[in-house]
Amino acid sequence: MRREHTVINNRIPTLEEVALAAGVSRSTASRAINGGSKVSPEAQAAVDAAIARLGYIPNRAARSLVTRRTESIALVVPEPDVRVLSDPFFSAVIRGLNAALRESDIQLVLLIAQPGDSSARISRYLMNGHVDGAIVVSHHREDELEELVIKSRLPAVFVGRPFSRTAELNTVDVDNVAGGRVATEHLIKRGRKNIAHICGPSDMAAGEDRAAGWRQALDAAGLPHGPMSGGEFTSVMGATAMEDILAADPTIDAVFAGSDLMAIGALRVLERHARRVPEDVAVVGYDNLGVAATASPPLTTVVNPVTEMAKWATSELLFNLGYITAEERHAGLDIAGVVREGNMILLPTVLVERESS
Repeated sequence: MRREHTVINNRIPTLEEVALAAGVSRSTASRAINGGSKVSPEAQAAVDAAIARLGYIPNRAARSLVTRRTESIALVVPEPDVRVLSDPFFSAVIRGLNAALRESDIQLVLLIAQPGDSSARISRYLMNGHVDGAIVVSHHREDELEELVIKSRLPAVFVGRPFSRTAELNTVDVDNVAGGRVATEHLIKRGRKNIAHICGPSDMAAGEDRAAGWRQALDAAGLPHGPMSGGEFTSVMGATAMEDILAADPTIDAVFAGSDLMAIGALRVLERHARRVPEDVAVVGYDNLGVAATASPPLTTVVNPVTEMAKWATSELLFNLGYITAEERHAGLDIAGVVREGNMILLPTVLVERESS
């Protein structure tokens, strides 16, 4: 239900009027509203009751001057807006952040990169005190965001392994090397001998790590590395890579794709080439973000727990900023199988089997 505010001479009540209604001084009312110390339980209750009765709305700008906090955090996405709006990965990230912020008054600021000027623009914003902290997702090797965060001293959490300075950067990730290995081992257990890989971008840690897991599984089984091609985590790139792979070696009997979108593109190409899935070519993707279950055939895939990673990252950031306590840090989070290694939190790897393999 919408709360109706008490109007005094056609205006919203002031802090002084809240203090008068609560029977406390203006400074006590200010401390009670802004979470300051040295406020008795009785005074806090009186101020809370006055706020509810009068419909007082705290002045966030004035409160920021007192607390030196903006009560906002940034989600930094160094990707073109077209991809952010179309890739289910990013909607899953935002769902996780919103879920973690639901019980707070902290605002989320979305910083989407523009091609060619992302580092300078993002750097100016983050270093000018507009936000209290940042969560960085989908970062690339050349973004320079790792050095930027360290230089700015802004509290931040990376969703996905940084390329360098990992000991100095807080990170939440899934074990992508294990994910690539599990996906490939699944295909090997199905009797596949010539397993190709549609790889993610080489300038992203996830692309490198999933390809490394693919190689590890093949090496452990004594199988040759099948053809590999790839690029951005998109269905268009998946289709292009699948065409390249079939041209390089038409005898492949399995494909591990670095993302579900890439796998969807690969399925379309295999259909055009009259290759049955999974009879002729088995396919495994990576993400399990919705499109996998509705693919034709439904896609076997490795779970990329993006929403949970975003929740963990937000919780870590809020704790580091002092907005939540140690007891609240893991509230509502699934901690089964989660491993903490220094500043890195690793979520477990899970394979979901469907008809494509």
